[in-house]
Amino acid sequence: MTVSRAFLLLGTDEREPEARRIEVGRLSADFAGGNLRTIRLAGKEVLRAISFLVRDRDWGTCEAEIGDLTVEEGKTGTVVRYSARFRSPDGALLDCSATIDLKPDRLVFDARFTPDRDFETARAGFAVLHPIVGVAGRPVEVEHGDGTVERSVFPDLIEPWQPFKDIAAITHEVSPGIEAECRFAGDVFEMEDQRNWTDGSYKTYVRPLELRWPYLLQARETVHQSVMLSIRTSGEALALEERGQENIRLSLRHNAGRLAQMGIGLRPDAAAEELRNAGLLKQVGARHLVCHFDQDAGHGLADLRHFRGVADASGCAVTLECFVPCKRPLDEELGEIAQLVRQSGIELASLAVSPSVDRQSTPPGSVWPECPPLEDIYAAARKAFPGVPLGGGMFSYFTELNRKRVPAEGLSYVTHCTNPIVHAADDTSVMQTFEALRDVARSVRAIYGAKRYRIGPSTIAMRQNPYGSATKDNPFGKRIAMAARDPRHNALFGAAWTLAYAATVADAEPELLTLSTLAGPSGLIAGAGEPVEAGRARPLFHVVNWLAQLSDGLRIAVETSAPECVAGLGATLNRTTTLLLANLTPDLQRVMLPEAGARRLTLLDETWLRDGAGEPEAIAHQSDSLDLPAYAAARIDIL
Repeated sequence: MTVSRAFLLLGTDEREPEARRIEVGRLSADFAGGNLRTIRLAGKEVLRAISFLVRDRDWGTCEAEIGDLTVEEGKTGTVVRYSARFRSPDGALLDCSATIDLKPDRLVFDARFTPDRDFETARAGFAVLHPIVGVAGRPVEVEHGDGTVERSVFPDLIEPWQPFKDIAAITHEVSPGIEAECRFAGDVFEMEDQRNWTDGSYKTYVRPLELRWPYLLQARETVHQSVMLSIRTSGEALALEERGQENIRLSLRHNAGRLAQMGIGLRPDAAAEELRNAGLLKQVGARHLVCHFDQDAGHGLADLRHFRGVADASGCAVTLECFVPCKRPLDEELGEIAQLVRQSGIELASLAVSPSVDRQSTPPGSVWPECPPLEDIYAAARKAFPGVPLGGGMFSYFTELNRKRVPAEGLSYVTHCTNPIVHAADDTSVMQTFEALRDVARSVRAIYGAKRYRIGPSTIAMRQNPYGSATKDNPFGKRIAMAARDPRHNALFGAAWTLAYAATVADAEPELLTLSTLAGPSGLIAGAGEPVEAGRARPLFHVVNWLAQLSDGLRIAVETSAPECVAGLGATLNRTTTLLLANLTPDLQRVMLPEAGARRLTLLDETWLRDGAGEPEAIAHQSDSLDLPAYAAARIDIL
């Protein structure tokens, strides 16, 4: 059976909503799914998005059913009108009538929405995304609800709490002499630094988080909100010119330290498949197993023995990632866990602990749950596991670590995970998370200095939901925010994402990087109905293997002239320079190769997948440029 190109690239045949460019003069936006993306002035990004969104009680997205769409284009403006229906998990309906009015120097997005009955929601209304590239650390002017004006800057390091509240309007400089003012009406708006969740944006959203959520929209009561973007140009404004696609150039910095060793996650819910495939761990070159252990989830001695079996078969070192219930005296609880570890016979290379209550996030304005001081938890862990290096941090995401900063004294390392589909799951948003991920790693270093640093398991799919009662089911392989499985992990997209992740955090020099589990939906092994035959290695297996091989070399920092399109890293090992490159886009990218020498090219691309996804072969590559196909991952060895 012939499979589609989309299936090989993305692991799914689901089509994303097609974007329609609306444009008046120099101001343009992409309209898709009832929302606006990439609002530009002469090609320069002004806003990343203006969206009308409805969340359910667990912060899941209620998808919009769009109808009655009309687009009226004129010489002086374009008007888009549509209706949208949102359905909550309990069947309640929210009907919305929306209008978008675009003129050469102004854009107005207006929405009126009415529920058929009481509608429970964590948020319903507008969200505006400001980009971070070229904006972070730059001046901003915020007008508040009482008319006062605050002159400040967009956060440079990632701000754990809302940088601005009670926002009536926010103004920033697009380029010298050109300002963009975004004005809000219909409710109270505030901003959060979405880089906490690796979103590539600052988000201004409706309804303060310090208010109770979920909340009710009253039956048959209409709510009216609007957002207006105005462009102001002064006499000294520099001319903006749209630029076409150019060849991508690489800049190399040799002897940039070491690359992280690669870890692989283990979870008790995939024990049988993990044991069957333990031999793959030697093939992939992983050095470390990150083993998840949670007594509140029913984990016990059998699970620890399972971890030992996989460790014995692979020769990998073991970190136990352990939730502490904190319901009884800490010495008693951790003493019992230590006794189970001794009974299992597993030898721990390190131990990371976290109080069980920290599996759920505590949003701004909420009361922190009761929890023993972290210093006491760490002291009890050191007593129960003498001589075992102790890690602390969050088993969820950087957001939680940024808001509840662990005391680093006495810890051998700090750790956290990330997830790219907390807020949005479209292809573009997932790849844009690397803009923020660099700042996540930079912020960790600013907080914890030279403390040893570990990241992961971090995967496209969400392994647990700190913001609701559960992750979202995804039985049909769609792009769903907060989903426990994501089809792109299985395809070329997942391999490119994994390589780009390692490249993005490399400057922070984490000692251990875990970007996959062994088995399950975020694992190395394909299941049924995937681009690769069931039971064989998924494409990202080969990327993890490349990264593991290079971890013994001297790192080469690779900067690209278009980091939104291509990411890379490299290393020198055994007199060979190796560069790894990932195409983050669905389009071919031409990359100029900087170093001379006999080159060997190994390519994970659509052709390789169609040919059966066997062991990728290196071929001679004489050209000084490389055409990198959609979502391809490439290895260039320069002898």
